[in-house]
Amino acid sequence: METKLDSLSQYAAKEPQRKFVNIMYQVNESSLKANFYLLGRKRAVGVDGVGWQEYGEGLDANIDNLLERMKRMGYRPQPVRRVYIPKGRNDKRPLGIPTVEDKVAQKTMSRIMEAVYEQDFYEFSYGFRPGKSCHQALKRVGEIINFKPINHIIEADIKGFFDNVGHEKLMELVRRRITDKKFLRYIVRFLKAGYIESGLLKEAKQGTPQGGNLSPLLANIFLHYVLDEWFEKELKPTLVGQCYLVRYCDDFVILTQYQQEAKTVMTRLQERFEAYGLELNTEKSGVISFGRYERENAEKQLRRANTFDFLGFTHYCALTRKGKFKVSRRTSAERFRKSLREIYLWLKAFKNTISIKELWTQLVSKLRGHYQYYGVSENLRRLQEFYHHIEDMAFKLLNRRCDKKSFNWRGFCKYLQRFPLPKPHIVCNFYA
Repeated sequence: METKLDSLSQYAAKEPQRKFVNIMYQVNESSLKANFYLLGRKRAVGVDGVGWQEYGEGLDANIDNLLERMKRMGYRPQPVRRVYIPKGRNDKRPLGIPTVEDKVAQKTMSRIMEAVYEQDFYEFSYGFRPGKSCHQALKRVGEIINFKPINHIIEADIKGFFDNVGHEKLMELVRRRITDKKFLRYIVRFLKAGYIESGLLKEAKQGTPQGGNLSPLLANIFLHYVLDEWFEKELKPTLVGQCYLVRYCDDFVILTQYQQEAKTVMTRLQERFEAYGLELNTEKSGVISFGRYERENAEKQLRRANTFDFLGFTHYCALTRKGKFKVSRRTSAERFRKSLREIYLWLKAFKNTISIKELWTQLVSKLRGHYQYYGVSENLRRLQEFYHHIEDMAFKLLNRRCDKKSFNWRGFCKYLQRFPLPKPHIVCNFYA
């Protein structure tokens, strides 16, 4: 499969205007089976209740059956199972969980599309792409602010992006590179499959359900044409000062040199999204001053220096040891509280249902996962704060579970020496 995808990528790179009329042949027994093994093995199950292990027990027969239906256009994706996860203080984000069979089909199709569109995507797009990560996006933002004449930041938040993408406009953009009718029909079927909520089937008139393998790629394709290409080819050439875009899926910031041009970009950005049925969240979007002169200007204007949030980090103006300007980052207050609350609720729910050994193992894993994402340059102090809060939670947990009347701090410290929690550390050094 890799050889065929490489060949597809080479054709796409050599001929940027080429439209692929026949790519459905890439969906075959070997590609479906290979992508089954790339799926997460302990993920939540879809509406049919079949897990990865169960589907794999009769894998050959299941793949043959799926392929036979896909060839004769008899395959129809099942509705996704909708669940909600916390987003911010009061909001919740809907997730759609497909069946394992649908995940296999989506994964196979997304890798075929990825081979084509990866040749078109811009370098400043970092979300859900091979070889790119959120840490690279954060590093790029820091480099631009530190070394370019940036004085203003455009914070933009698309209101309910994944729920409001229009199917017709999305497919119109997909057809710019892929015109295989069978392939396109299956994409539409995935979009129209609907979702099950509270036992009821609901129709999907717009949007791409988060949780599937196809959704992130479709989001990148949509924003590549609506935002990235428009910014690079139409907007940027009209500006006098320097201007940069950094995007991670639907989260992005625009960094500009001049205030007036920042306001112009913001206005044109709103108009651009409105033309494609999207809307900017006015409460979370706007233009702020930020850069090497922000601290001085804030002191003169008797105000606090501005900060901005991007990918869960608050970016603020700081100084190096030599007194020169640099941008620093720390875990945003909202994400910090959310992460602590999630672990607190988890401990509360399972403290009396599983053994201390299993609970401790999972707590260690959660801490490591937190460090893996938030363990970036300049954020060590915030990690240490997080560790101490978790330490206090763990002490209270053991104190209540212990058979003795009390489990004092000294005893807890001895317990930590024997069963240590991972200490805060930097995973991603932006200056190495």
